[in-house]
Amino acid sequence: MVAQALATQGWVRFAHDPELAAWVNAALPLARTAIARSADPWRCGGTWFVGVEALDNMADGSVAGTPLRGRAAAAVAGIFGPQRFHRAQLSTTRPGYPQPSPDESATAFQYRKTRDAAHIDGILPIGPGRRRMIREPHAFVLGIALNATDAGAAPLVVWDGSHKIMARTFRDALGAHHPDQWSDIDVTDAYHAARAKVFATCARLVLHAQPGQAILLHRHLLHGVSPWATGAVGPPEGRIIAYFRPELPRVADWLGD
Repeated sequence: MVAQALATQGWVRFAHDPELAAWVNAALPLARTAIARSADPWRCGGTWFVGVEALDNMADGSVAGTPLRGRAAAAVAGIFGPQRFHRAQLSTTRPGYPQPSPDESATAFQYRKTRDAAHIDGILPIGPGRRRMIREPHAFVLGIALNATDAGAAPLVVWDGSHKIMARTFRDALGAHHPDQWSDIDVTDAYHAARAKVFATCARLVLHAQPGQAILLHRHLLHGVSPWATGAVGPPEGRIIAYFRPELPRVADWLGD
């Protein structure tokens, strides 16, 4: 059932799970410490901590001896097989997200505000021209809420069914090239055109989650982060979501279903 939902709508939100809640209880203190001690600057005018590989989890996903279990973890294993997890990202936002910053153009900031910085993970800006290439072919994106917030506290947003449009676009853009070259092919124009089509045809959905819940995204699903709504309340450390995004060996594997 999870696999079918992932294939048709591109996302699955799992209800509260006691086993996952136990993992969250073990992970949250480590996350708070990692964020407080990190020397990495907060982006977007001090309102977003990217937190790549910031959580000190083990390769099996466990933290402080607490295993990563529950319905979401079981679904991942059932669909994608046993995983060797990287250190999770700790994407953290504060009230006021996003704000202008010197490292982001006015156009990029406007896109962040009005289009939730919608993107597909692993398609990176390369070189002086910042042309988009598929350099990090993730198998999936699994987001786990670590602390309780209001629904408007910069939640995850997705475009329902957008993975189908994006997948077709990338297959067309890469089809004329040898698979060994796919990570070096400029997909910028095709990517931008596909995003525009998604915005015009797919429903934008807000997927707020509380501790004990998880959200699984198809690797081709367009998603982003909504601005922090006026009056929305979160804890002092900000809204924290732990993301697991294991990489596949090749772009050819990423392009498959």
